[in-house]
Amino acid sequence: MAVASKKIPAPNEVPVRTALLSVSDKTGVVALARALHEKGVRLVSTGGTHKALAEAGLPVSDVSELTGFPEVMDGRVKTLHPGVHGGLLAIRDDAEHQAAMSAHGITAIDLAVINLYPFEEVCAQGGDYPTTVENIDIGGPAMIRASAKNHAYVTIVTDPADYPVLIEELSSGATTYAFRQKMAAKAYARTAAYDAAISNWFAEALDTPMPRHRVLGGVLKEEMRYGENPHQKAGFYVTGENRPGVATAKLLQGKQLSYNNINDTDAAFELVAEFLPEKAPAVAIIKHANPCGVATAPTLVEAYRRALACDSTSAFGGIIALNQLLDAETAEEIVKLFTEVIIAPEVSDEAKAIIARKPNLRLLTTGALPDPRIPGLSAKTVSGGLLVQTRDNGMVEDLELKVVTKRAPTAQELEDMKFAFKVAKHVKSNAVVYAKDGQTAGIGAGQMSRVDSARIAAIKAEDAAKALGLATPLTKGSAVASEAFLPFADGLLSAIAAGATAVVQPGGSMRDEEVIAAADAHGVAMVFTGMRHFRH
Repeated sequence: MAVASKKIPAPNEVPVRTALLSVSDKTGVVALARALHEKGVRLVSTGGTHKALAEAGLPVSDVSELTGFPEVMDGRVKTLHPGVHGGLLAIRDDAEHQAAMSAHGITAIDLAVINLYPFEEVCAQGGDYPTTVENIDIGGPAMIRASAKNHAYVTIVTDPADYPVLIEELSSGATTYAFRQKMAAKAYARTAAYDAAISNWFAEALDTPMPRHRVLGGVLKEEMRYGENPHQKAGFYVTGENRPGVATAKLLQGKQLSYNNINDTDAAFELVAEFLPEKAPAVAIIKHANPCGVATAPTLVEAYRRALACDSTSAFGGIIALNQLLDAETAEEIVKLFTEVIIAPEVSDEAKAIIARKPNLRLLTTGALPDPRIPGLSAKTVSGGLLVQTRDNGMVEDLELKVVTKRAPTAQELEDMKFAFKVAKHVKSNAVVYAKDGQTAGIGAGQMSRVDSARIAAIKAEDAAKALGLATPLTKGSAVASEAFLPFADGLLSAIAAGATAVVQPGGSMRDEEVIAAADAHGVAMVFTGMRHFRH
C-alpha cells in the first residue's frame, strides 16, 4: 500500500548550516570543505574524510558527535543511526518531526556530500571475492537515498565534478529547489548504477549468466551531437569494464566521435583483435559495422594495402583498426584515403605527425588489444524489454574442425578457412567471406538470402580484381566461410562458381549430406566447425 504524503510544499531556498561529508574519492573535498567553512557552514565528517579535513586545518566534527556512538566493526557501522538519518529525513516544516528531533537531540543536516566505496574499480582490477565484498558500501547508499528522498530540504552531492556548481549555488548561502531536485536525480542514478554493478558481479561470481533481475548501469562519458540520425538524441555511457577498446581509448586528435563512429570503431577493433600481433600485423577496414577488407601480412603497411584492395570503394570514409603500433609508413598510406577514424594500440611519434596533416581524422589509442576469449555481456533494447546475452567469445582456434568431404583441405586452405571464419564472425548475417593467403577476397553481408551474400561477395571480388588490373577475381582458389550452416547446396555452388576450392561452415543442416555431396562432386574440401556466429 502506498504511503500518504504530508502534502507540505517544498521551500524554494533552504539555507545550508550543517554539512555532512563522507567520501571515498577525496578529489576536491578539502577545497569544498574550506569554501563551506568560509560560508559559516558547520562541517561534520567520518573516518578518512574527517582525518583529511582535520589535517588541512579545518574545524570538523566527527559523526559520533551526532550519533553519540563510536565507529565500530572496522568502520562498518558509523552512520547507520537515527542521529544521522533523522537529520537527513526530517521534514522541517512538520511539527511532529520537529518535536521528535528536539526530543532525541537530532541535528538537521542540510547538505550531504557523499561518494561510495570504489566497488567498480575493485572489480575492474580483478579483486578477490573477500576484497570485493568488503568494498560494497552500505552506509553511503543509505545516506544518499535518504538525502535524495528528502530533497525538499536536503541537498545531496555525489559527484566531485559538481563541487564547483555547488559553491556557485551557495553564493546566497542557500540552495534552490530546482538544484536539489537535479542533485537528487543524479544521486538515485548513482546508487542504481552502483547496485547494478554489485548484482552483475554476483551473477558472474556465482556463474549465473541470466539472473532473475538484470540491471545494466553506466556513466555518461559524453553527450553525442545526435544518434544514428540527426533527429535522434544519444549519449555514450561507459560501464567501467576494463577492456581495451573505444570506451577506454584516448583520442589523440580529431573532433568528437559520433554515435555511428563509436559503433563502427568498436566493431573494427573487436575484429582486428582476433589476430594476434605476435603472429602477424593485421588491419581491418570497417564501414557501417561491416568489414570491407581484412588482411594480415609480414608488415603493417602491406596488411593495410591488402585490406584496402578487397574493396577500396567501400573503404572511403571508413574506420581503420590495427592490431599493433601504427608506424610512419602505414600512416602515409592511410592519409591518401579519406578515413573517419583510426584505432590502434599505440602510435609512433612520426605517425602522429603524419596523421596531424588531416586534423579532422580521429586518432585513437587503446594501449592494448581486447582478449576475444574474455567473457562479457552484450545487450540491445526491444519494445518493452532488453535482450541480454554473453559475448560471442568463440574462437576458431579452440574448435575441433571436422573434415566432412572426401578431399581434405591443404595446409594453406586450412589457414584460409580459419582466417575467413574469424572475419565471418564479425560480419552481419547472412555472411559469406572469401579469403586467400591471409586476405579477404570478397565479403557479402547482411542479405536475407545466403546465396545473395555469396554472389555479392563474388561481385565485389571481381570489381577488386579489375581495380587492381588482374585477369582473374580474387576469389579464384580461395576458401569461403559461412557464419551459419548452408541450408541448401545453392550457396555452395555459388561459391564454387566464384572460384572457391574450400569451404568452412558450422554444419548442422537437415541437408548437410546434400551439401557435402555437392562439394565432393566438385572436388571441394569442406570443414565443419560446430559453432555458429550469427550477428544481427
